[in-house]
Amino acid sequence: MKSAFLRRLLPRKRRWWLLAAPLLTTAGLVIAGLWSPELRQLGNSTLGGVKTVHAEGDGHDRAKEAPDADGHGEADHETESPGAHGGEEDSHDHSAESPAKKVPDHKHDEAAAIKLSKQARGNIGLRLARVELKPFERTITVPGIVVERPGWSRLNVTTPMTGVVTRVYPIQGEAVKPGQPLFDVRLTHEDLLQAQSDFLRTVEELDVIRREVSRLEKVSADGVIAGKTLLERQYEQQKQEAHLRAQQQALLLHGLSQEQVANIASTRTLVQSLTVHAPLPHNGSLPHPSEHLLQVRELNAAQGKYVAAGETLCTLVDYGELYAEGRAFEQDVRAINRMAAQGWGVSVVLGSKADGGEETLPGLEILYLDDNVDVQSRAFHFYVPIANQLLRDDKKPDGRRFVYWQFKPGQRIQIRVPVERWDNRIVLPVEAIAQEGAEVYVFEANDDHFDRRPVQVEYRDQDWVVIANDGALKVGSTVATSAAHQVQLALKSKAGGGVDSHAGHNH
Repeated sequence: MKSAFLRRLLPRKRRWWLLAAPLLTTAGLVIAGLWSPELRQLGNSTLGGVKTVHAEGDGHDRAKEAPDADGHGEADHETESPGAHGGEEDSHDHSAESPAKKVPDHKHDEAAAIKLSKQARGNIGLRLARVELKPFERTITVPGIVVERPGWSRLNVTTPMTGVVTRVYPIQGEAVKPGQPLFDVRLTHEDLLQAQSDFLRTVEELDVIRREVSRLEKVSADGVIAGKTLLERQYEQQKQEAHLRAQQQALLLHGLSQEQVANIASTRTLVQSLTVHAPLPHNGSLPHPSEHLLQVRELNAAQGKYVAAGETLCTLVDYGELYAEGRAFEQDVRAINRMAAQGWGVSVVLGSKADGGEETLPGLEILYLDDNVDVQSRAFHFYVPIANQLLRDDKKPDGRRFVYWQFKPGQRIQIRVPVERWDNRIVLPVEAIAQEGAEVYVFEANDDHFDRRPVQVEYRDQDWVVIANDGALKVGSTVATSAAHQVQLALKSKAGGGVDSHAGHNH
């Protein structure tokens, strides 16, 4: 009805042009888009997002289509990296890192990099350190044991004379200072009693002779008596003084002190009891021997016990210095001899890394090497002095003290003996590397990211690893010195897609 209506209203020629105008306009815009990019863009906006596919051989990629109305093409969406829209894998721009933390000339590979949070680092115990060139000693490890110094570590306290123990001051295990009283002994030794009596008698006689000589000197000055009588008395005085000195030395040999002997002469009383004190330690190298602590190892005397002269009352031990007895095998003897001749120091290791209690004393010197080989173990012994450390000093309310030393006789130890020295090496803890097949990796820190670097290992032992200085690691860069294996596992988990998002759900 509409066409009939139009035929009636318009002439035939004008009706033809009205129908052809839209078709001609559309064809013109399409053809113009082939020749001019500006007209093609105008045509697209006019046509409301029509996509144009170019023919082959026109110099354009057939897979590339015209942009949509929003200004983006489908090819653009397909080739965009995830980081352009805030994706997690490429959210970090490594080109903006500080020069101190990023090593130049190392191309960043996102597949070999991982981001760790502060909490994750703490969970795996991650530690960082800068790569430096330093000397390294290749060592061999031999077993050992802590032993006492023969003739020096044990001190036997004996009674100097016969008597009865009337008081015991220390208890077993207590720490005492040199000079501290240990026992009171009531003297019953006949020789000592006789020596004291003779000494006291000589003192009394000498006093009489001295008074007589003083009187004769006054009388002889007036000419009442001859000078010969005064001279005889003076000779007798000299003899008694010599006799007194001999008796005094005898008392000292019996165990009395100078103070006790002088007290006999001044008070005219005999010594009835004796106090036995702790002796000084044998180690003359101590800065303050009187402050060095000894321990009561064995207590042999008790109150009321009769003891003879020379009998042991107690045994004290001095653990201020001990020996580390190394037990090397025959194939290690030559290396140890060479090292000792060059004056290199050894290290004593107490404990192990497994229980987190490893303690190392470096730079110790071998005292001497034994000339004999143990018949049973076939081991070659050598000895290293150890300066012991006091770890704990407990003082009880009653004044008693109990100490705890770092090294104790019988402890198992390890002795690391250097056999070769290398200069200018990259040395890292063995926990700094992660191995996968033939590849060994070190993780370099770049801000919150860690880049995996393949390295070449020149030497490895149970504690250290020497990395070849071939440019894989730059001196001055920062690397992870621990938990490298855990970081490697995290990187592999990331490459595998992580945890399934549907885990734990049933549909």
